[in-house]
Amino acid sequence: MKYIKLIIALILCCCYLQKTTAQHQQHTPNIVLIIVDQFRADASKREGFSLNTTPFLDSLATHGTWFNRAYCAMPACVPSRTSMITGRFPSATRVNSNMNIQDAYFTKNLFQVLKNEGYQTALIGKNHTFLKPKDVDFWKDFNHLGAGNPSTKEEKQFNAFLRNTHFYMSEKASPFPVKLQMPARIVNTAENWIQNTAKSTAPFFMLLSIPEPHNPYQAPEPYYSMFPPESLPPVIAGKEALPKKGNTYMLQHQLLEMGYGDYEKMIPRIRSNYYGMMRLIDDQIKHLVSYFKQKGLYQNTVFLFVSDHGDYVGEYGLIKKGAGVPECLTKIPMIWSGPGIEKNNQPSEAFVSNVDIMPTICDMIGAPMPKGIQGRSLWPILQGKAYPKEEFSSIEVQQGYGGLRYVNFEEYDPYTDDGTIKKGAIACDELNTWTQSGRLRMLRKGDWKLVYDMQGHGKLYNLKDDPAEVNDLYANKKYSGIKTELLENLLAWELRTEDPLPLPHNNQYRKYGFKKDPKNYWSPYKNEGEEHLKQLENEK
Repeated sequence: MKYIKLIIALILCCCYLQKTTAQHQQHTPNIVLIIVDQFRADASKREGFSLNTTPFLDSLATHGTWFNRAYCAMPACVPSRTSMITGRFPSATRVNSNMNIQDAYFTKNLFQVLKNEGYQTALIGKNHTFLKPKDVDFWKDFNHLGAGNPSTKEEKQFNAFLRNTHFYMSEKASPFPVKLQMPARIVNTAENWIQNTAKSTAPFFMLLSIPEPHNPYQAPEPYYSMFPPESLPPVIAGKEALPKKGNTYMLQHQLLEMGYGDYEKMIPRIRSNYYGMMRLIDDQIKHLVSYFKQKGLYQNTVFLFVSDHGDYVGEYGLIKKGAGVPECLTKIPMIWSGPGIEKNNQPSEAFVSNVDIMPTICDMIGAPMPKGIQGRSLWPILQGKAYPKEEFSSIEVQQGYGGLRYVNFEEYDPYTDDGTIKKGAIACDELNTWTQSGRLRMLRKGDWKLVYDMQGHGKLYNLKDDPAEVNDLYANKKYSGIKTELLENLLAWELRTEDPLPLPHNNQYRKYGFKKDPKNYWSPYKNEGEEHLKQLENEK
């Protein structure tokens, strides 16, 4: 009898565990984070662009919550991506340039958090962070110049074609079919991994990292001919605006000419290729989401679409990225769609950052936020719930690795010292000594934008009236009130983004408290001291 009772107890226990596991799986969504590289936020119809570059993403946005005031932590690949997966600004991660990849400082990254929560993890596509294959359950690398270890003759030929673009552009249509392009191969790899992973009861997290539309600017048919150069809308501001943008922008233009010759005549074709590649990416994401629907995974999967930063694509007569913090580089697309996320035809009014992605995912799945997290949870916004509006009334962007800014080519040689260009070669790395030295900070609030550097030079723009950012109002006394307000906000952001790590150490006698909001909000506590002081005065 005793053994029968024991067997019954074990059966009931197993049933309970199975039920609990099923409930956990039901309420723990799969997460697919799609990050694209150098993808302009304003080049989609939902943002008012005239070309239909992203019809599927525009539709996905209205099936979830999207932001048209989303910004990257820094407009460079490694700093931005590191901030995204650590929830920390570059000033805290110590990754202030693409040359600081090994310096990332944090307690736990997004993959570690999700693995601790029972997620299977995969990174498919471009990495460009401190992550290594051992850090994930599945790893497949694809990059700007092809995939490592090509397995077919066609793949080897495509890799050779990409290398022959000099990491710049292709004037003619890519002679290889869509199926060989990185977005298609990445999506195909993802679908194959999901086919095997879906058999498990554990939820999965997949970082799908598409290296395009980053240079080399190339596209196959039909995308090469989809947006002909003669059909493109004009840029917001051309080369004539360079003197107003400043010395660093002028130096970048010179470097591009030194590396690529008369590249400006190629800008219409570059823009055409760029928008064509955006559409190719859009079609491949549509294919991926359709696959999820076919496999019955769509209803329990959160999709997040984001970019690491933008691209000039002709603005100011420039290409790629590099100088300054203009909107075309710093503003990024951000779309969330999935279970628990409210559908919105209109964008959220909140100012957000890719630094907010990690704490949002932590909040969404009920995981504790690691120490040192600086981003804020967007989960209440995504659910359509009340949130502190002041918390999301502004956002900061950082730029530069420090020191004095280099202002000419005499004090440091681009050929022999930096190596950004090479004699006799078609090459120019836009992230270099001249575009990345020094430090800039940018603040966005309402229609306004403040840019401030380490020498105390400021610029103030009203983006509603001046989307090209060429009419600097910083010295205009008429706007001294808004200038002061934005400077105060920027100072507050700088104090918030000071790294709290390492936290004060305990000793055998003392232990400092460290107060932190569960969602990492600051604004609800802004007047706590004054309110407590009034309470004390009332108690007298």
